[in-house]
This record gives sequence, C-alpha cells and structure tokens, in this order.
Amino acid sequence: MTAAAPTSAKPRILISRAIFPQVVDRLASHFDVESNQADELWSPQDIARRLQGKQGALTTGSERVDAALLAQCPGLKICANMAVGYNNFDLPAMTAAGVLATNAPGVLTETTADMGFALMMATARRITEGEHYLRAGQWDRWAYDMLIGQDVHGATLGIIGMGRIGQAIARRGALGFGMKVLYHNRSRLPEADEAAVGAQYVSKQDLLRRADHVVLVVPYSAESHHTIGAAELALMKRSATLTNIARGGIVDDHALAHALQTGQIAAAGLDVFEGEPKVIPELLACTNVVLTPHIASATVPTRLAMANLAADNLIDFLLHGKALTPLNPEVLGQAG
Repeated sequence: MTAAAPTSAKPRILISRAIFPQVVDRLASHFDVESNQADELWSPQDIARRLQGKQGALTTGSERVDAALLAQCPGLKICANMAVGYNNFDLPAMTAAGVLATNAPGVLTETTADMGFALMMATARRITEGEHYLRAGQWDRWAYDMLIGQDVHGATLGIIGMGRIGQAIARRGALGFGMKVLYHNRSRLPEADEAAVGAQYVSKQDLLRRADHVVLVVPYSAESHHTIGAAELALMKRSATLTNIARGGIVDDHALAHALQTGQIAAAGLDVFEGEPKVIPELLACTNVVLTPHIASATVPTRLAMANLAADNLIDFLLHGKALTPLNPEVLGQAG
C-alpha cells in the first residue's frame, strides 16, 4: 500500500505581543500561529526560543531583531513591525541573513499629527499643570498671571523632520491656526509641497532661534541621536516650547530636564523618552512638562490599521514573495 503524499504544512509565525483578536484570527487562516495574547514581556532568549521553526514574526518596537537573534533562528524569513519606526531592527544584519523587514507607515500619519498638535497645545497652555493645580485644591481665586501660558494661534511653529507626519502638523498649524511654519529636514521639499503646507525651509539653528513652538518628527538613527541637546536648547527662546513625538534619543533628556528646571525654555511635551518605559527622575520632577506614554498612534482605527498592515506583509511575503512596505527590498529578490 502506497502512503499518501503529505499535505503541505502552513508556514509558522510568531506574534510577539498581544494584538487585536480579529487580526490573530485572520493570520490563523493562513498560518500556524503562536500568539502572545497574554502580552508577556519576553526576554531575547524567550523570543529566540519561540522563533525556532518559525518563518515569520509580527513584532512591535519592543523586540530587538539583531545578528545575535538571527543566528539562533535560521528559518526566519520576515519580521513585520506593527510600527512606522524600526530602530528595533538591525537592518544590515537582517539583510545579510536574508530576512525581510517591513514596517507600517502611512496608516498612522493623521492620528499621530493630531496627537502632536494636542501635546503642543497642552504644553503651551499648561493644561497638565492646570489640572494638577485644580485637583490639589489650590484654585481659590483669580489672578492675572495664574498659569499663564503661550498662544498657539498666530505663533511661529518650527518642525524638525518634514515627512508625512511633519507635513500633516504643518497643515494643522498653517491652515487651522494661522501659524507661521518653519521647517528643517535632511532635504528640502519641492516648492509645491512647501506651498501646500505653508512652510518655509530654514536651517536648524535659525528654526530654533525663531520658533515659539518646536515639534520633533524625525526618525531615529545614529545621525539623529540627540538632535536636540544642550547647545540646541540654548538657542531657543525662553518662552518657547518643545514637543517630541518622534523617538526617544532624539532629545537629550538630561539636558532638557536642566533647561526646564532653569527656565531656559518654558515647557516641553513628550510622548517618547530615552530608555522608555523608564523616564529619568529629573523629568518626572519638572512641573512644566506634559508626559504621555508613547501613545501618539493610540486610536482603535489606527492601531487596527497598523496590525492589519503588518499582517498584510506577512501574508504577501510568505505566500506570494511580495511585500507592501519593505525596508530592505533587496531581500525580495531572494524569496522563493
């Protein structure tokens, strides 16, 4: 009797953190899925162990994928980040190992721009300070200078980093609040794009000197590490605010805490931090800083779109050898 030919097994994938159940179900229709729906924080050793025999992984910014991990997971073919940022990926190491890296750009642009603008406004108008003041029972009379802040409408907005999110923030400032918009970027935008968002290209130093409100939207890299440090903070107006929705490490948090404590700048709004989720005590001690826990993309439609885009990349690559948002597209030619 001849044995029946074995059926082809589904590719195996790992979902490293809890995500929407409907996305897990969608992936399970294509793959053999191991999912961390308990949302445990796995060590690098745990992740390496769980990736054994897996061809793909849906990752978040929490999981480091580097040469050490890849050496332990020879069958891995793709890591799909559920984030636009990918500083958790060692791209050269992934490319050398023939592992595709993908991210989730575009789907979070407007939501993140909303959050950036909201954080800037909360910082300028001292919203967090005001709430703490009220809750502490300190509001017992009116005073002309009680929690007096800075205007946003008609002010000068300086944006460092002018990709999709930077341009979305510029539109909100110029068209919605009548702000004068300055920007600095690695490369200047085409004139038509500048006109569409009402922005003027200037040097970083000029922007820091002139802006009433500085917003950071640059991707993290070795070159952008501490884009804002003590020297840059010293250029800013004492009445200025700084908002960071980019990545931890773009700002020297220790230098910023000193600038806030000494009145070198008026206030800051931060959604990202060096070494997060830990925040340095010096920043926590500052009253003139608005702090949020890396939630710029945290709306249901946006996070669902991010998860689905990561799923799309896994499905397209492992089943069809394609990808929507590859970070190292040279690996695509090696698929198959």
